[in-house]
Amino acid sequence: MILGQKMVAETELICKQSLPAAVLDLDVQYNVCVATEQNFQIDVNVKNSSPSTPRFHELRNPDSVSTEIPCFESVVSCPETIKSAVMESSQVMFVPNIRSGSYVDKGPRISMDDEHIRIDDLSAHLGSLFKCPLPSAFYAVFDGHGGPEAAVYIKENAMKLFFEDADMPQTFDIDDIFLAELENSHRKAFLLADLALADEQSVTSMCGTTALTALVLGRHLLVANVGDCRAVLCRKGVAVDMSQDHRPSYPPERRRVEELGGYIDDGYLNGYLSVTRALGDWELKLPLGSASPLIADPDVQQVVLTEDDEFLIIGCDGIWDVMSSQYAVSLVRRGLRRHNDPKQCAQELVTEASRLNSADNLTVIVICFSSPACSESCPPQRRRFRCSSLSEEAQNRLKSLLEGN
Repeated sequence: MILGQKMVAETELICKQSLPAAVLDLDVQYNVCVATEQNFQIDVNVKNSSPSTPRFHELRNPDSVSTEIPCFESVVSCPETIKSAVMESSQVMFVPNIRSGSYVDKGPRISMDDEHIRIDDLSAHLGSLFKCPLPSAFYAVFDGHGGPEAAVYIKENAMKLFFEDADMPQTFDIDDIFLAELENSHRKAFLLADLALADEQSVTSMCGTTALTALVLGRHLLVANVGDCRAVLCRKGVAVDMSQDHRPSYPPERRRVEELGGYIDDGYLNGYLSVTRALGDWELKLPLGSASPLIADPDVQQVVLTEDDEFLIIGCDGIWDVMSSQYAVSLVRRGLRRHNDPKQCAQELVTEASRLNSADNLTVIVICFSSPACSESCPPQRRRFRCSSLSEEAQNRLKSLLEGN
């Protein structure tokens, strides 16, 4: 936000008068910096931390912010208004630089039932089917159970299920209407995938898969999930869960299952399945049209990315069984500052999960939205001096010089 010199002086005066001393001590700093052409730029830095991992629940931020200031007092009389305007401006200007890396390992299991998709340029991948002028990308992880067939089928047919048959919105004027249509499209894709498994002859009725997808359109991120795969966003080093593990131990899921006639036995749905949502598993689902304890309805989260959002981790439960979201984010963040390679970070996550004795297949994707700051990735080296001892004669001469003799 660029203001005239007189306005800046008034800003400083009003801010000092309107802010109590206690607020000024809460890591809220207002800095006035000289800009070009005798204008001034106000930078607002807000430091905030949370002791626990936050979660976004379909958070959407405004797509644009007005640059007009009809009344100066209306902007600066409330410090929160200044902070909001600057944060929204950074969101509008931010465009993610998308790159990713993945790594998989069978782990101690006999077979590999995980599958994944990693597409950094969705428009180029889909061609005429999906012409998006914004940076676009698509990622997914699938964890099969009862065999790998369901996970393999969904991976092989993902483009058809999620983009051809799911009525993706064809306009890219990203507003509330577009975002609502996009969410509905993704929900429909999950249900279509579930029905496709019911009709697929190569997939038995006792075979199913969890599924988590992450779609990036410009600065908008949409995550959809059924099962216990997980997506975690790194925001300035803090882990933000973008999905909820659908397990019988999660109270809302347990209540839903029991209200629909299901039961939990030793942590398993109906004594058989360790998740409460999945694609397939039609042996455990009631006839089509009936309410079933096991469902394929995804949880969907949306967020507008800003320059504070560094990367996203998506992985199957073999990773999350042995490490927390924050542990994984901290490990990846340190790796990116060392070598700036998301694929190597993914490998390091899998290696760490193996070291922590994960008993499952291991699959993870690291998606970067920006590069780590050079000052952070290349810390200054301490200057080292060679130490040498002085002879007794040299010490005496030095002492004489210091004493002025």
